[in-house]
Amino acid sequence: MTNRLNHLVFPAYMLAFCLLLLNCKPKVADKAQPEEQIQTQAEGPWVHLFNGNDIENWTVKIHHYEVGDNFGDTFRVENGMIRVRYDNYEGDFNERYGHLYYNTPYSHYHLSMEYRFASPWYDTAPSYTVLNSGLMFHSQDPRTMPKEQDWPISVEMQFLAEVNEGEARPTGNMCSPGTDVVFEGKIDPRHCISSTSKTYKPNEWVKAELIVHGDSLVTHIINGEKVLEYTHPQIGGGVANRYDESIKIDGKPLKEGFIALQSEGQPIDFRNIKLKVLEP
Repeated sequence: MTNRLNHLVFPAYMLAFCLLLLNCKPKVADKAQPEEQIQTQAEGPWVHLFNGNDIENWTVKIHHYEVGDNFGDTFRVENGMIRVRYDNYEGDFNERYGHLYYNTPYSHYHLSMEYRFASPWYDTAPSYTVLNSGLMFHSQDPRTMPKEQDWPISVEMQFLAEVNEGEARPTGNMCSPGTDVVFEGKIDPRHCISSTSKTYKPNEWVKAELIVHGDSLVTHIINGEKVLEYTHPQIGGGVANRYDESIKIDGKPLKEGFIALQSEGQPIDFRNIKLKVLEP
């Protein structure tokens, strides 16, 4: 009787054990979904900030003018590009620094775009603006800027091109109107920090990428090469003038903000402006 009972129980036990193994079998990823697609979904798809036709999703703020006044058609769309031009300006440049802000603020993202410099430079603009422009990020809302505020409180990815043949002039630098960053382990007192990029000709298209992780790590990339990295962007420092003092709280971490294209007397073209949201 005992031997027969064992003979009957053993197969039932094995059956239960096999069923348990089947239920514990790890799930296999859907092979129809490629690895790159899974990664894109985790970070978010590329979104084109500029549609190639208009700047309806952008806001202009030019020094001495009210928010929304695109004086002189400074920022215009032609041939699928955003172009910065001064052919409708007259007289002295008079510090008419301008910025074109995308209407949505961002915090963690990967931005990609292309730029090239054009002619002619507005010859009464400050000399440092020759073949000099940039991209502002983590910027204050332009609607918080008084009419006479010259620069937005922001961090700038500065774009430069060769002025004197053979003389190094890197691009993708960092400048800090009303802000500070931590570079090589400490707050750097310099207004601008040079990158390690190559020097490019004025009429050459250059691809610039910016990877921002809130108020922690910021990386500048030029033509596929990492050229600068720093951390902890925060409000502080000088350069920006006649701002609303309630906005400039020195030491406040910059966790997010607006993205803006710059105009400061140097014609420049921008195209293929796109952004991918990253997970915090």
